[in-house]
Formats: sequence, C-alpha cells, structure tokens
Amino acid sequence: MTRRPVQFVIGLVAGSHVVNHAYMLLFAPAFPLLRAEFGVSLAAVGLSLGVVNMAVTAGQLPLGYVSDTYSHTAVLVGSLVVGTVGCVLAAIAPTYEWLIASAVVIGLGVSGHHPAHYPLIAAATTDEYRSRAYSIHGFAGALGLALPFAVVSAAVAIGLGWRAAVAAVAALGLVYTLLTVLAVRRIPRSISHAGADARAADETGSSDEETLSGRLGSYGRTLVSSPLVLLLTALWFVNSVSIWGIRTYAATLLDLGYGLSAGAANTVVTAMLVIGAVVLLGGGYLADRVGPMAMLFVGYSALVALTTVVGIGRLPMLAAVAAVSLLAATVDLSRPARATLTDMASQRTDVGKNFALITLGISAGGVVAPPVFGYVIETVGVGAAFVAIAAVAASALGLSVPIARLRSA
Repeated sequence: MTRRPVQFVIGLVAGSHVVNHAYMLLFAPAFPLLRAEFGVSLAAVGLSLGVVNMAVTAGQLPLGYVSDTYSHTAVLVGSLVVGTVGCVLAAIAPTYEWLIASAVVIGLGVSGHHPAHYPLIAAATTDEYRSRAYSIHGFAGALGLALPFAVVSAAVAIGLGWRAAVAAVAALGLVYTLLTVLAVRRIPRSISHAGADARAADETGSSDEETLSGRLGSYGRTLVSSPLVLLLTALWFVNSVSIWGIRTYAATLLDLGYGLSAGAANTVVTAMLVIGAVVLLGGGYLADRVGPMAMLFVGYSALVALTTVVGIGRLPMLAAVAAVSLLAATVDLSRPARATLTDMASQRTDVGKNFALITLGISAGGVVAPPVFGYVIETVGVGAAFVAIAAVAASALGLSVPIARLRSA
C-alpha cells in the first residue's frame, strides 16, 4: 500500500468525523436558546442530545454488520446523507417535538460513521502508525465537536440566532457529503470492502454461517471468547458518560458556578475542545512509542483530579477557566490508545462490528449523561454534577486495571 491511498483514506474519514461530530453535539451550545424558545426545562433540552445518542445506539450493530459484510464506503456516504437531512430538519424545527424528531434522524445518520471510519483506517494502515492514524481521526472529531460552539457563538453575536448556526453546519455537511460521493470512487476495493473480502476468504461453506442469524451467532461466540472487547466496551461507556457530561455542561459550570457570562463560557468550551484535539494528536504519537495502557492511566488520573477540583467550586475565576480548558484534553489524550486496543483485540472480519459495539458504549453514555447530569444540576447544583463526573471517571480508571492484565496475558 502506497502512502498516497493511506493519506487519502485518513483525510476522507477525518473530514467525515468533523461533520458527524458537529451534528452529534449540535444542540449543546444552544441549550439556553432552545430552552427559552420552546419553553422546556434544562433536562428536557438535554434529552435532545440523549435522543441523538439513543438513535446512534440503535444503529450501531446493524450498520457494523453492513460495513463488514458489504461496503465500508457505502456506510460512510449513507451516514453523511442521513445526518445532513436531520440537521436541516433541526434548523427549521417549529416545535420541541419536531426538534426531538430531527434528533432521531441526526442520530441515525451519525450511527454509521464509526462502523465505517474505523475499518477503513484499519484496512489502510499498518500497526506501526495505527495510533497516529487514529489520533488524526480523533483530532478531526474533536474539531467537529468544537464547531457548533464556535458557530452558535458567532451567529448569536451578529444577531442571527441558533437556527442560522444550525443551517450553516448543515450547509457545510451538504458540501462535504457531495464531495465524499465523488471521492469514494478512488478508494481501492481492498480497503473499501476489506471486511467483506476477508469474510469471503475465511468462508467455510457452512450453511449456518450463510444465514444472518448464523453470522451473528458466530460473532456472539467470538465476543464471549474475547473478554477484552467487552471490557473495552464498558470502558468506552464510562468514558463517554464523563466526556458527554463535560461537553454538555462545562459552559453551564462556568456560568452558574463561577459567574462567567454565557458567551464567554461557550468560548472557553470551544477552546477546551480545540486544546483536546491538539493533545489527542500527541496522544497518538505517544501511544505508538510507550504503548496504549500508559495513556489510559495518565489520562483518567488527570480527569478525576480536574473534575473534582472544578466541581468543588472554590477556584478563582481564572483558575477555573484554565482547569475547564484542560478537561477534554485529559480524555482525548487516551482516545487513540483506546482505539488501538480495540483494533488489536479484533479479528479482521469483525473490525466494523467491534467498533460498532464500542460505539454502543459511547452513544449509550451520550444517552445517559445529558438528561441525568441536567437533572443533578437542577436539583442539587452544577458543582455536584461535576463531582459525580469525577466518580464516573474513577470507574474508568478502575476498568483500566483488568484491561491491562488481559492485554499483558
């Protein structure tokens, strides 16, 4: 494999990651505006993000199966098309119920991006550089998460409102979708259909394996014999609960907990996500050098410490801004390591399904975190919510121990 196809594939999925993550976190920076316009509670607005992630959860394994069995690039394109439609629907939502319906469509679109992205990267790269490839992919995703905060802040500042911001994100997604439709034709079949070709090469001819139920049963048996994949799924879940809590309510923490204005708080969150993206690139480089497990322990230890400190609420304003700016970095530092561990634990015929499974953990965390932490903020306080995030992060640190033991074995 020459470097040019590898770089092309990584660039294409990185751009898709920007778009899909912008869709995934589309509503978060507009929470106060949505709450005011539709007359609902903070928990109800948080539910819009939860619904996105419910739909992402529902689509994971079916699309992982389609990606492995037929075509990674077909799932890539379909994800962008459906997500863009959902974003357009959100921009014109006349009611809260319409907004929730658009969240379902967005989530169904976003559900395809991991089952397509990770197998494409796995097929295009070698072990020597895989963590760095995943770090570039993750860097792009982190930029995508920051994009809605920047666009909403800019739109509000010039008096256009949240609908114009959502429409701008949808326009970006539409352009990228059209470019992707043209670009996927350049990807070699050895990459675009890697899972399907590997399955065909391993085909035993058993009539049981020819049926969908037989294949799913075989995959279930593979999972049972590979507890590392199941533990990684649990790790991605608790990691997701933590990071969704941070992404969704970091601005609320600075606003309600430390008295920073809403606009300035959104700016800090944008900076937090960009800093996390830069650290993520370094995390991929380090994971290739020192191994993935060290990155897990360092990242989660820092996450526990910082969320506890900011949750207690006794920091000076500037110190709180500095601490919040680093929150995403503590999680993003270990993201390439988690992806590499999942890749290493996967058979080539199961890469799409395994990454779909761990994305179930990611999206399930997104289902839980926004409404639950929103409820905690309304009933107890924003500081208590971040102390709770620290406790969840501590469980991620605890899960890293048996993962390290299984990895060593």
